[in-house]
Amino acid sequence: MGKTIAEKIFDAHRVEEPFPGTHVLKLDSVFCHEITTPIAITDLMARGMDRVFDPTKIKAVIDHVTPAKDSKTAAQGKILRDWARRHDIKDFFDIGRNGVCHAIFPEKGFVRPGYTVIMGDSHTCTHGAFGAFAAGVGTTDLEVGILKGVCAFRFPKTIKFVLKGTLQPGVYAKDLILFIIRELTVNGATDMVIEFTGPVVDDMSMEARMTLCNMAIEAGGTSGICYPDRTTVDYLWEFIQDEFDSKEQAVEEYAKWKSDEDAVYEKVYEFDISQLEPMVTFGYKPDQVKTVHEMEGEPIDQIYIGSCTNGRIEDLREAAKVLKDKKISDRVRGIVSPATPGVYKKALQEGIIEIFQDAGFCVTNPTCGACLGMSNGVLADGEVCASTTNRNFNGRMGKGGMVHLMSPATAAASAIEGKITNSPLYEGGVL
Repeated sequence: MGKTIAEKIFDAHRVEEPFPGTHVLKLDSVFCHEITTPIAITDLMARGMDRVFDPTKIKAVIDHVTPAKDSKTAAQGKILRDWARRHDIKDFFDIGRNGVCHAIFPEKGFVRPGYTVIMGDSHTCTHGAFGAFAAGVGTTDLEVGILKGVCAFRFPKTIKFVLKGTLQPGVYAKDLILFIIRELTVNGATDMVIEFTGPVVDDMSMEARMTLCNMAIEAGGTSGICYPDRTTVDYLWEFIQDEFDSKEQAVEEYAKWKSDEDAVYEKVYEFDISQLEPMVTFGYKPDQVKTVHEMEGEPIDQIYIGSCTNGRIEDLREAAKVLKDKKISDRVRGIVSPATPGVYKKALQEGIIEIFQDAGFCVTNPTCGACLGMSNGVLADGEVCASTTNRNFNGRMGKGGMVHLMSPATAAASAIEGKITNSPLYEGGVL
């Protein structure tokens, strides 16, 4: 019987199976940020176990509230900062060098095909785009990971999506994952891996694949995974070129992680998405999804473009296409946060930052702040945000606020109109 990519990774990393169904895996990386990790650090210190298993395999960043907005968030940053210095963790990204964790860590080459990665953050599933098993964990598992370099998981069951056809112009990975979550529901992949395959995924950039995998958790998935291929190798080449004689050799080596043709799945979905339209959420659950056409005309107060889902350079380029030589509506405020300093620098060099500013957007430093209602764009009670983030929970971006999730292109078009609308990049656009 063949194996899925997740099963292959488990087999390659298994340390022991202490009892049936529970597998202790060796970790390739432990990622940390200043919101969840300080709790683990403080507890380890209280237990007299202030140690790390391998400082070269721990990557840390201050990203959720940066710069600190008050004494509490400053203290959280200090705990992480002091810990990184104490244990000589070289890959620590402090203010000025920091970016959104699930954008900056791949950008630095910290994720490879076949890796196991944990973090105290639910959207760690993003890194499965590289053919890795990456999962968000709780404080206890994070502590064990930091201390021992292992983590326990149940053996993975996998749901496979075979995505055929071609995305229409103006339709993006964000629209596709919203469609998939609607099909699965928020509980449809609980405790399972979602495998994204097919010609549509093969044609996607790494940035688009990260968008798909990022929101696997919104359907309950432990991780989203894409197969490693030439696109993966091209993205990673500057970091792996000393390990291989050629890109072709790297592609061949990483192909061992692809699922076998006779692998067994919990369920297989096949969709031709050639007629997929731009999508948007309504209500307060990520599976409450309609086409943008069905939601056209809904008023909004704020537009937010950024986050670990859609704050990369590819996302900003698409939004800038819509915003060029346009102004956003007087009734809305627009905020854009490039996900990393590298993204910000590219956007500046390409004139994208100027396009956003000329359109009336506020351009902020890289941060997660607005996404979870902590800083840089919190909503007031009763306000509505058109957002490129990943969650539309009640109060997610501010108590009493409503969030509509959408692609950067749709968000940009909606900013111009002051209400939800399709972008002109989509054939059905109205601008």
